[in-house]
Amino acid sequence: MEKRIGTFYGVSVGPGAPELMTLQAVRRLENCPVIAAPQTPKGGMLALDIAKGAVDLSGKTILPLRFAMSLDPAVQKAAHIEAARAVKEYLDAGQDVAMLNLGDLSVYATFGYLQEILEAEGCKTVMLPGVTSFCAAAARLGQSLTGGMEQPLTIAPGRCAAEVLAAPGAKVLMKSGRQLPETLAALADAGLLSRSAMVCNCGLPNEEVWPDLTDYDPARSAGYFATILVKEG
Repeated sequence: MEKRIGTFYGVSVGPGAPELMTLQAVRRLENCPVIAAPQTPKGGMLALDIAKGAVDLSGKTILPLRFAMSLDPAVQKAAHIEAARAVKEYLDAGQDVAMLNLGDLSVYATFGYLQEILEAEGCKTVMLPGVTSFCAAAARLGQSLTGGMEQPLTIAPGRCAAEVLAAPGAKVLMKSGRQLPETLAALADAGLLSRSAMVCNCGLPNEEVWPDLTDYDPARSAGYFATILVKEG
């Protein structure tokens, strides 16, 4: 009999509120014996905390994955390889593994790196979509991301603000917290502060909503999960 190899599932848990998880995600986690979740250096596992708000994970094997926050590509790659190796041990033992991802795993998510490594080694992978932080932020602000079918929408990391603000259409600047002073300066230079809104930690207990960034103090920390929406003029 051919040995069973487990499947590696990427499961999107949404931006923060457990009720924003899809039924597909909930059912996959209910049926998966191993749950892999990113873990911060201080031991925090936000994606796991969100999932626990929607699914009873008692009795599951929890596999913490530690990813380097370094900007050094070599350091990042080494962390991805180590995480993929940890996942593969369970896959080789015939167990399915579900990796939790904040927001949607197709947008600036770590899952893709592990997916590439494991697929190259012959493993089967499956992606389960979810609610993105910027869609949740738009809903929280009560505004549309796009004004019409002809209007483009640009999605970029916050550090790329100066490069994309001149493009037509609305803008989404993701994970802007670390570069917030620079991002605010770029918005000010472009005269866009009054048309820019920010939601920090959308759907989490410490959520903050700023409908207008005109008077936002650049020295005030917004945290890592800050999403800025810029309306087209």
